[in-house]
Amino acid sequence: MKTLAIHGGSGTIQSEPKDLFLWPIVTEEDERAVLEVLHQRSMSGTEITKKFEAEMAAWLGVDYALGYCNGTAAILGAMYAAGLGAGDEMICPSMTYWASAAPALSLGVAVNFAEIEEGSLCIDPEDIEHRIGPRTKAIMVVHYAAHPCDMDRILPIARRHGLVVIEDASHAQGSKYKGRACGTLGDISVMSLMTAKAFATGEGGMLFTNNRAMFERAISFGFYERTGSASEFFSKDNQLTDPEFMKFAGIPVGGYKHRMHQMSSAMGRVQLKYYDQRIAEIDKAMRYFWDCVADVPSLSPHMCDNTPDSQGLRSSMGGWYYAQGRFDHRRFPAGTLAKVCAALRAEGVSVCATIKNGPLHLHGVFNELDLFRLGKPTTIAFADRDVRQPKGSLPCAESVAEYSFSVPWFKHFDKPAIELYAEAFRKVFSQAGKL
Repeated sequence: MKTLAIHGGSGTIQSEPKDLFLWPIVTEEDERAVLEVLHQRSMSGTEITKKFEAEMAAWLGVDYALGYCNGTAAILGAMYAAGLGAGDEMICPSMTYWASAAPALSLGVAVNFAEIEEGSLCIDPEDIEHRIGPRTKAIMVVHYAAHPCDMDRILPIARRHGLVVIEDASHAQGSKYKGRACGTLGDISVMSLMTAKAFATGEGGMLFTNNRAMFERAISFGFYERTGSASEFFSKDNQLTDPEFMKFAGIPVGGYKHRMHQMSSAMGRVQLKYYDQRIAEIDKAMRYFWDCVADVPSLSPHMCDNTPDSQGLRSSMGGWYYAQGRFDHRRFPAGTLAKVCAALRAEGVSVCATIKNGPLHLHGVFNELDLFRLGKPTTIAFADRDVRQPKGSLPCAESVAEYSFSVPWFKHFDKPAIELYAEAFRKVFSQAGKL
């Protein structure tokens, strides 16, 4: 048995092949598109962004798309579009990136955090219904690390109680749930398009919906230039038909300016042309890696079942953003996974680390922050009940760093290179008990 590098042995990977992980792929076509915006001095315009929105809506298969400056702004816009306001409650998984939940506080909305499933890292449908109260208005579902949520169990709950389903598909551009694209399964959805995401435009976000009223609410909240009363910099454009918001034309009712800058939308139009082809290669590479380590003890993939259902429909992982592995932590002392990750890094697998997103229900922002200076935490400032939860209430979310960790996110199908990484995993996991 070879000595682990962390114990003085030789590392498996002596030089990490950067092109194997370089993302996004930026070509001369991307550069020309962005430079054209710069040369035309149209960075703050909307004509290119509207073309990008139309192309994204067609790609996803929805009626409306709205480009944002970033994904967090798009989430806030979706919350407002969904009708959330002061005193309302929103159910959200505790283990997710903070932007899935934190914008709710600026609307005076209480976030009722739910448990996650250890296998999918997504919200546990069994932990939703008992949380619903008189002021609950929405469920935020997060397709975490590209894995689709169990929508067949979530949607009936939402429909029974008249709740809006907001999808955070920031990790799941291209992921499918039983043949349907993530981002089309609920009432309104959001994607982040920042540089690290599978679909990357440099910085940006996108809101999607088939609901015209929600689309117009999102426009009125943060897109003054689309309300028919904008500066001379923009062509006269009114996308509102609702009299409730038309009377406020010219000023965004949320006080925000959410417009996507056109260097991002220009790049996005180019990226979209090749996205499906590129994520198909990512999918091939990631599945090959997991095949190579299929017999490694205590290691399993964070991956949805893509076996066709009775109608021949499959689920998929899209671009595999933030690729994760699962560690059988119950066989080892607490803290072992962090040591495994350190050993993998010593072997040359630089990306390995325990999952970076922790349980939000324990964070001070959702327990103590008094954003509006009302003398009490914002989470309960407008609420009819206290939905805060103590440590120990959501064990899967709280212990996620014991069983989930980042693995190489291969962008290209390079068999020899992938096999070398698999060898490093095999070497470390075979000696996990010695760490």
